[in-house]
Amino acid sequence: MKLLPLFIRRPIEAVYERRLASTLVGLPRPQNVGIMLDGNRRWARKAGHSDVREGYRAGGAKVTEFLGWCSAAGIEHVTLFMLSDDNLGRPAEELGPLIEIIEETVRDITAEGRSWEVQVIGSLDMLPGAGARVLKEATAATAGRGGLRVDVAVGYGGRREIVDAVKSAFEQHMAAGGDPAELVERFEIEDISRHLYSPTAAHTDFIIRTSGEQRLSGFLLWQSAYAEMHWVDCYWPAFRHVDFLRALRSYATRERRFGK
Repeated sequence: MKLLPLFIRRPIEAVYERRLASTLVGLPRPQNVGIMLDGNRRWARKAGHSDVREGYRAGGAKVTEFLGWCSAAGIEHVTLFMLSDDNLGRPAEELGPLIEIIEETVRDITAEGRSWEVQVIGSLDMLPGAGARVLKEATAATAGRGGLRVDVAVGYGGRREIVDAVKSAFEQHMAAGGDPAELVERFEIEDISRHLYSPTAAHTDFIIRTSGEQRLSGFLLWQSAYAEMHWVDCYWPAFRHVDFLRALRSYATRERRFGK
């Protein structure tokens, strides 16, 4: 089917978007959202780029736009899945440029004038070169800004996070002079939740994944116990505001049971 010319299609899309936004007024909104920014390389190939890094650059530019949508929608906390711990095993010639693009993206969303409080989560000690230092320095300037809380997951793995949370709980207990056996006896769910990389994100409401894939791939394994899932067919660089609004509509129509 032949597409309408842009000068006709865009006004029609704008009207549809405004109507869709109006239907969301007063409906439930997720407060804690995780998003998997998937499909950057496939987008680049589909767009005819010989260098897949163009997909990551386009995806990085989309992040700032997306966070603006979240702020406008009244969402309180967003976790961006940008690089898994498994991805750290990629060849150096691919991983190095990818981390540079992530650094550029983080510098952009933490720039002066942004009203977002940003932190980087994951196994930062596993990043090559000065990546961890650059990311930490960029996010440190946002402490206390208030507004939307943003976690950038880099070198992140959900199973690794749970292991680290258990270790942290025991280390804290023993540092205070406690007996490990006593902690084992009374260990509860909240003992892990309090020691996650980002404890305030312990109860994620909504997870979105672009690219059409329908799996978590280790993202927020603990936090997603009762999260609603939304799969989007488009690749991340092509994710539009209307796709975001449709995701919010999908969330609003669900009855959350929390396992009951």
